[in-house]
Amino acid sequence: MNRTLTFNGQEAAVLAKAALMAGLDRNEAEALRACATVRLCDPHDVLIEEADKAAYFYCVLSGYVRLYRRNGDGRQADIRICEPGDSFAECLIHADETYHYGAQAMDHAVLACFDIAKVRLLLEERPRIGKAITRSLSLHLISMMECLASDRMQTAPQRVAHYLLTHCAENGAAASLRLPFPRNLLARKLGLAPEALSRAFSTLKTKGVTVRGRTIAISDVNLLRRI
Repeated sequence: MNRTLTFNGQEAAVLAKAALMAGLDRNEAEALRACATVRLCDPHDVLIEEADKAAYFYCVLSGYVRLYRRNGDGRQADIRICEPGDSFAECLIHADETYHYGAQAMDHAVLACFDIAKVRLLLEERPRIGKAITRSLSLHLISMMECLASDRMQTAPQRVAHYLLTHCAENGAAASLRLPFPRNLLARKLGLAPEALSRAFSTLKTKGVTVRGRTIAISDVNLLRRI
């Protein structure tokens, strides 16, 4: 479902902090925002399909969106889990006119949908917006390269440990965090099968990591770092 209403305060705040908007002045940000509508998504809604003609690129304002590829047998592979503030498909402003992957909402989500044709025209008038989009694409590339390196160099327990350490709130030697999404979505985010994530948590239990639902407690941060 799309609505052409203005962004509410929370949505506007998330969009303003997105990499897509970094470095833009007020007028430039408003001009780019004017190219967008708001889409409300239910869990499992398919937003785009691979090879569809591209009309929009997106920024997640709330919820989570899964990007994936499908092979000829119908099997799917996750590429990325987009969180609030993340954008995707903006490369199509300068590239091909079809999507190179599918996108699916993983829960109730709100997205800003930027009309690619309108943004292309806007770039001729306001080139700094193009620089902001290029900067966002550069961050995507760096993130994907780090993800690829992690997949090739780290074991499953190491990937999970790294995620916990970069998202936890430390309190002396101990730390804790509450996952913002179910563990099956964490598995997708880390490029792991659900059973591999379970085995990783079992391994980390011997290192002082306790999991209760979405709440994770770490008894010794330094011990986890050594992993």
